[in-house]
Amino acid sequence: MLANYTSKVAERLMRYVQIDTQSDPESVTFPSSAKQKDLSRLLAAELLAMGVADATTDDYGYVYATLPSNSSKQLPVICFCSHIDTAPDCSGTNVKPILHKNYQGNDLVLPDDATQVLSTLKYPYLKQHIGNDIITASGLTLLGADDKAGVAIIMDFAQYLILNPSIKHGTIKILFTPDEEVGAGTNQLDLKKLSADFAYTLDGGKLGSFEDETFSADGVTIHIQGIIAHPGDAKGKLINALKIAGEILAKLPKNHRSPETTEGREGFIHPLKIDGLAERATLEFLIRDFNTNLLAEHEAVLLAITEEVISANPGASFKFSVQEQYRNMKEILAQHPFVVDYAREAYQRIGLPFINEPIRGGTDGSRLSFMGLPCANIFTGMQAIHSKQEWVGVSDMEKAVEALVELVKVWEEKGQPV
Repeated sequence: MLANYTSKVAERLMRYVQIDTQSDPESVTFPSSAKQKDLSRLLAAELLAMGVADATTDDYGYVYATLPSNSSKQLPVICFCSHIDTAPDCSGTNVKPILHKNYQGNDLVLPDDATQVLSTLKYPYLKQHIGNDIITASGLTLLGADDKAGVAIIMDFAQYLILNPSIKHGTIKILFTPDEEVGAGTNQLDLKKLSADFAYTLDGGKLGSFEDETFSADGVTIHIQGIIAHPGDAKGKLINALKIAGEILAKLPKNHRSPETTEGREGFIHPLKIDGLAERATLEFLIRDFNTNLLAEHEAVLLAITEEVISANPGASFKFSVQEQYRNMKEILAQHPFVVDYAREAYQRIGLPFINEPIRGGTDGSRLSFMGLPCANIFTGMQAIHSKQEWVGVSDMEKAVEALVELVKVWEEKGQPV
């Protein structure tokens, strides 16, 4: 436990999740939903009220702030980052957070929808929170702990350092980003304004988890052109683009290269969206693998399937396009091993396990790393994210605050290896 401080991390989270910040994947604006800036403005105001003199938010919804160094050493500038938006997968409107005090391992029936039940059978990690407090939503919405738990942790961490100036640390940057859930979290980021050397996102799961490796990711779009004819006079004329799309989907690998049948470091081809008419259709895919070189292999499999189906439908045509999305941050972090080593030491000092596992997904840290800001990911405690059963343990969030405090101590003691 942190000395000389009463944690407010749960109070912060419950306040932040009531502000609707759901991002919109169909939007062409940035941020994708203007309501995200409601939380940005609140966070900037709270930081100013704490005494963070340069806290500001911009037209894009980013929040930037600095905790000045109080060390006599020349040290790297460290950034802590979380995203303010919530996922489009599940409603984030009118979130009603519930604090379940002294959880005793019983099934939790969420009050606004009795079909939403949290149990230790479904979520074994709940067993580690018996006797502690957990937070859920009411059953109609997601909670938004992804990633407002990260936001609350960073805010509580900042407050603690301000109240405890005897803790020596280098310059610390705070960054809150919009639109991470729609893959655009760094699109308008001003790295010069941020002016950091290394970073950590607070966007991880269970207590003690730490990630320095993500998927590498591409998107594939297949545009299918058929031939339209009146269905009453279509024999020998109509080539239905929707049926061709269905054939492509039916030929995808079922027992491998699919998210339903892969785990660990296995990659996949994931059909994400189908849209169109009889004359033309579009298929969108996510291509994922930890080995960046294997992305091309997955894409070649998908292209071969498409060519096979199109060749069986004379007169049809297609366009196949690949878009780079993000790359495995391990490729960058491997060049700066102390980013991981310092976190491991900080965890160990406060009695935490160091659970270093790859993320079967991506974070802002993936993009930041390849933009020149090496960035790993630290736990927040959030569970069952993007769902109505999302929950988080208060003790996990409090321990994450403690981990950040210890981490900046380690950086102050050791600096950047030459």
